[in-house]
Amino acid sequence: MEVNKKQHWETVYETKQPNEVSWTQENPKTSLNFIRETRLGKSAKIIDVGGGDSKLVDYLLNEGYENITVLDISANALERAKKRFGKNAEKVNWIVSDITEFKPETTYDIWHDRATFHFLTTPEQVKTYVEITEKWVTSFLIIGAFSENGPKKCSGLDIKQYSEMELENQFSNRFKKVKCIIEDHVTPFETMQNFIFCAFEKIK
Repeated sequence: MEVNKKQHWETVYETKQPNEVSWTQENPKTSLNFIRETRLGKSAKIIDVGGGDSKLVDYLLNEGYENITVLDISANALERAKKRFGKNAEKVNWIVSDITEFKPETTYDIWHDRATFHFLTTPEQVKTYVEITEKWVTSFLIIGAFSENGPKKCSGLDIKQYSEMELENQFSNRFKKVKCIIEDHVTPFETMQNFIFCAFEKIK
């Protein structure tokens, strides 16, 4: 049975606080390092896919990045982030969309996705995602997904684990791998989730 994904995530963000969900990070340092290492300027167009109410956007704004978009399937997640920002929320472009139904209106220099891609479990969903990145990403693709040693489920949903080679193969048509790292994310419940993080550069 296909879970209603939107309903699932709206409920999660309606009923749980950041300290009650496994993906919360006080300081998203790996993502920030990958974004800094692109060496693109502060005016680079960045999209955080599945950003929810992640703190990444706070750090990017603090560092002076000017063109930030946060996309999430959950309107509740984005509302929560906007509340946290107050007036500063106007500096960010907020998009409510399922990533597989996303119709971009502009290209992005940096596409960042920590923990959305691994929720796509059918070949069709993966193909759609890859096609969107091939068409709309101009420079860098940064993906964080559960590794082969990571969880098999998250938030009650099945996920797809990735090895470095599998992740590279998904995007190898238009992107070349810059680097990959494996790291443990410590959840608010003190459990470990093993991630693979890769940066890819668009083949011009």
